[in-house]
Amino acid sequence: MSQKRLFLLDAYALIFRGYYAFIKNPRINSKGMDTSAIMGFMNSLMDVIKREKPDHLAVAFDKGGSDYRLEMYEAYKANRDETPEAIKIAVPYIQELLKAMHIPIMEKAGYEADDLIGTLAKQAEKEGFQVFMVTPDKDFAQLVSENIFMYRPARMGNGIEIWGIPEVQEKFEVERPDQVIDFLGMMGDAVDNIPGLPGVGEKTAKKFLAQYGTMENLLANTHELKGKMKENIEANKEKGILSKKLATILLDCPVQFDEKDFELSKPDVEKTDEIFQELEFRQMKALFDKLFSSGKDYDEIETNGTTEGTLKKATTKKSAENQMDLFGFSDEEKSPTSHSFYATLDTTEHFYQIIQGDLGLKLFLQNLEQQTSVCFDTETTGIDALNAELVGIAFSWEKGKGFYIPFPENQEDAKALAEKLVPFFSNENIEKIGQNLKYDIKVLANYGIEVKGHLFDTMIAHYLINPDMRHNMDVLSETYLKYSPKPIESLIGKKGKNQKSMRDVAFEDIKEYAAEDADITYQLKEHFQPILERVGTKKLFDEIEIPLVAVLAAMECEGIRLDVDFLKAMSIEMQKEIDTFETKIYEIAGESFNLASPKQLGDILFEKLKIGGPKQKRTKTGQYATGEEILSYLAKDNEIVRHILEWRQLVKLKSTYVDALPNQVDPKTNRVHTDYMQTVAATGRLSSNNPNLQNIPIRTERGRQIRKAFIARDENYTLLAADYSQIELRIIAALSGEENMIKAFQHGEDIHKSTASKVFNVALEEVTREQRSNAKTVNFGIIYGVSAFGLSNQTDLSRSESAALIEAYYNTYPKLKAYIQDQIEFARENGYVQTVLGRRRYLKDINSANAVVRGAAERNAVNAPIQGSAADIIKIAMINIHKRLKAENWKSKMLLQVHDELVFDVHNEELEKIQPMIQSEMENAFKLEVPLVVDLGLGKDWLEAH
Repeated sequence: MSQKRLFLLDAYALIFRGYYAFIKNPRINSKGMDTSAIMGFMNSLMDVIKREKPDHLAVAFDKGGSDYRLEMYEAYKANRDETPEAIKIAVPYIQELLKAMHIPIMEKAGYEADDLIGTLAKQAEKEGFQVFMVTPDKDFAQLVSENIFMYRPARMGNGIEIWGIPEVQEKFEVERPDQVIDFLGMMGDAVDNIPGLPGVGEKTAKKFLAQYGTMENLLANTHELKGKMKENIEANKEKGILSKKLATILLDCPVQFDEKDFELSKPDVEKTDEIFQELEFRQMKALFDKLFSSGKDYDEIETNGTTEGTLKKATTKKSAENQMDLFGFSDEEKSPTSHSFYATLDTTEHFYQIIQGDLGLKLFLQNLEQQTSVCFDTETTGIDALNAELVGIAFSWEKGKGFYIPFPENQEDAKALAEKLVPFFSNENIEKIGQNLKYDIKVLANYGIEVKGHLFDTMIAHYLINPDMRHNMDVLSETYLKYSPKPIESLIGKKGKNQKSMRDVAFEDIKEYAAEDADITYQLKEHFQPILERVGTKKLFDEIEIPLVAVLAAMECEGIRLDVDFLKAMSIEMQKEIDTFETKIYEIAGESFNLASPKQLGDILFEKLKIGGPKQKRTKTGQYATGEEILSYLAKDNEIVRHILEWRQLVKLKSTYVDALPNQVDPKTNRVHTDYMQTVAATGRLSSNNPNLQNIPIRTERGRQIRKAFIARDENYTLLAADYSQIELRIIAALSGEENMIKAFQHGEDIHKSTASKVFNVALEEVTREQRSNAKTVNFGIIYGVSAFGLSNQTDLSRSESAALIEAYYNTYPKLKAYIQDQIEFARENGYVQTVLGRRRYLKDINSANAVVRGAAERNAVNAPIQGSAADIIKIAMINIHKRLKAENWKSKMLLQVHDELVFDVHNEELEKIQPMIQSEMENAFKLEVPLVVDLGLGKDWLEAH
């Protein structure tokens, strides 16, 4: 009989880990609640259950900290940041889910989860159990024994790790796991504020353990040490003993392991469903159903082999089972298999019809053209709109009803069929509804169809209603209609080489799928339209975002010519520079190593070369942190670090742009066609993809050179770049009503020179280059809430000089300071801020008790209206210019939008006339108290034009 197994989960370690894994892309539901921490924890829990089929399981929580350690050392954990709001909110939900799953919650006031787990682990071991402590926290290694293991969950593409005695011996270089306590005591712990022994890091602690075995033995033999180390340790013996006690996990807490209570059983699915519904965890609900859907008791669910076999499989990284995503679920497991929680095609009455034959099509078109509002959805052979072929088009104008017109594979026949739909698509009296209409517009353009009339895009509507949430149709349908659409994978299979084309799918199946999409999108439009009115964004939707769809579609179809030969030559030159930097770096380091390996780089810089002193920042995995922020700080004093930063920049530019751009040229047009996305940036700014043209660096010479590869159509054309001058500063001047700044702009003064003159109290003509540079840094930094510390990092000023400069700045522009405070107060009262055109940025953390989190929200409260207003204004200019280019039959085309700049392919015959037109439209897009100014440039390539 195989040994029984107990899994003990360290709740807060897994909750924090889940929360921070989502930190760059938090999971926000339709109520504005950040559910990242709950999702992260539940993914870890469900992965353990699915993978290991444990016999017994419990979850341990901290409750009020450790009385025992605080009595010993008042400063224990004193430097920890306050728990983020999202985690405070998460814990009650997690505990409710655990109760519904009949999983014991272990918590005792005055005890930490580590101590509860330690006590339970040792009790269960005595009763013959194998125990797995599920936690990423290395401190638990001290408890490992023949039958107690650390179970470190999967993360960032790596499989789970299980540490037994050999693993602990190897990782900590100890003979026995209990020596980990001595290791932790010697090193100390900045997170828990355990002092440790001064000057003792990981390497030294391992050396001492190899030599002396224990903390006590080290302290008894300090006479063998030398110099400063001896002096430090002898002076801090008490701290060493204290640190070891603080690091020791207690094994005698008032908790009792009860085999029966800890047995895993079938959950109360009705209760978990209710919680998942409230949290809007659609995918997790499906995974949960899959795990517990057999109707059998938990212990009847089929296991995947013996305990030993399961754990051996689990520790084999990169095996088929362990190609994990961030939270431990493979792609196969991600696809929903059970949608009983929502209505589906199978449970919903509907009437979907295929339209075929001349008579059927004729009657349908007559009916179609009598409608006032119709949703349509194209089905195609791929996601590249410029090269995709139509497989069919679905239509719906009434809930539960849909029609599907299949298109023939022969493209001449397909175009002939498309022509019959022109009267509908060109009818300006019929509203056209869709989800991501830009894609459909581009596909139809390939067939000579122009979509006219008012548009309603449900993806954009939802973006304006709740910019922080996801906007894909499945999420919207499940969230707002409680309906789960048919997944496309059920028709064509999962992504990969074996995925089918829609051409391979039977008409009946496509009809159900496509008509459902049109039907659901129509229903979403009906749902969102009144909400747009209610939140005050209908005008923004109708007058900016929707008209912009056609503008972006035209720009994307047009694309821009790329000088591929120039980039190939640039690639060769850059590789030579990269090789030169590598040689220099290896010479200074005294050896060659993998420059792309953060671990090897950290060891060279901080162990071998001792750069930056002994206390260098480390990552959670214990290796030295070598991010750009850290290296930039060290660069001015260390030649090797400057070379490394140069090397990194060159490698990134070469791989991301110089080598990648030629592969993105469309063979049909010989041009690059970026995709502009309207629904990504919460500020309202456009982002671009495939390729991302927004991120081409322009502050470095090499970055600027990449722009040289973007060239005019041919010798008859010239590129024109039109760039708003200091638009964000002009907006903040106008919004704040700051007279001194407004006058400077109205008189056409150099704003940075004008600011320097006032701040440094010198005549305008006496302002030095350094003073102007510092004033410029503050001018732009104020928008982003620059601090004295931040300003001193960006300039040659000390922190006190930076603080004095900021104070003088606010004294010079007092209304600006008042405006910033007013914006923060408005956000606190209303939960959002808005642009000059009413675009809202919701700030859920503006009243957070966590100062760091609240500070970020406050900076957004100031910055979002400025960035968002600039984004709105350039969108208006794009719409107006596009209308004129089209209505007045210009040969010239608008090609790119990058931040505050527009790029045009201008026919040489139109050069003289088009410049004043573009300048006028951009400068008059929106009236502020401060004039908008646009700089124009011409050239055969983008660099020359800019």
